[in-house]
Amino acid sequence: MPEAEQPQLFTVQPADTGKRLDQFLRERLREFSRSRIQQWIRDGRVLVSGASARPSHAVRTGDSILVTPAAPPPLRAEPEDIPLKVLYEDSDLAAVDKPAGMVVHAGAGVHSGTLVNALLHRFGALSGVSGEVRPGIVHRLDRYTSGVLLVAKNDAAHQRLASQFSGRKIEKVYLALVHGDVKRESGRIERPIARDPVRRTRMTARIAEGRAAWSEYRVLRRFRGFTLLEVKIGTGRTHQIRVHLSSIGHPVVGDTLYGAPGHGAGQKELGRYFLHAHRIRFRRPKDDHEIEIVSPLPSELEAFLDRLAKL
Repeated sequence: MPEAEQPQLFTVQPADTGKRLDQFLRERLREFSRSRIQQWIRDGRVLVSGASARPSHAVRTGDSILVTPAAPPPLRAEPEDIPLKVLYEDSDLAAVDKPAGMVVHAGAGVHSGTLVNALLHRFGALSGVSGEVRPGIVHRLDRYTSGVLLVAKNDAAHQRLASQFSGRKIEKVYLALVHGDVKRESGRIERPIARDPVRRTRMTARIAEGRAAWSEYRVLRRFRGFTLLEVKIGTGRTHQIRVHLSSIGHPVVGDTLYGAPGHGAGQKELGRYFLHAHRIRFRRPKDDHEIEIVSPLPSELEAFLDRLAKL
């Protein structure tokens, strides 16, 4: 029997009396997510003193809790007929225009409707370097960020592109609208990025530890209370641009996780971050020819700027 399926028995101590059953188990089975534990409870794989219970059940001193974990089903991305805008394509790769709101690949709570599902329908076979859940994916964009993203069609192209990314030979340029009046016309933010020790869904640039990261920006346009920036990144850390701009007091519009207000100037209606992967420059795997792909600013972001210009 796989290790993940071995039953485990716990006894509730006085200090834990009154805790929710799912909370009690999450504290003891930290390698599993709370949502997974809740599913085991609903499936009857958790018995409290011999009886099934709800995730919200309050445990009591002396309760014996038997857990029989279930291994998750193997994940494999499947093709789905989802509209996809292709900016460039050759025998080795494609550059696609990812819309805001679309997740790149399956993950926590998302198993369909992803960019990968759309890619498999459009292109069929893709590189397998990143596994069956992320075929073809060489780099990623956050869910509510739009713009150009490279996809490898075969393993050799994937490895060559990945080498360019790791060697920082690929130029990535974003457009970001931020809150406030950015005083300098250009600047460089060089701060390490790490997982926030308190809020685990966030990253932070406010502690000394972390992975090295730098972002350069220049002002493109100024509005009342907002600044449009062009941002180049030399590293590709999780949430990098969002974290770095927030760290200097100018969060990206719509990014409430990193300090942007959720109201004013039609921001609530925007329903996304004002962050767009505008341009990428790299060397084509098949002939080492330098190529640049541009993704135009989406219509909803153009319209947002037009509204700001009239304020």
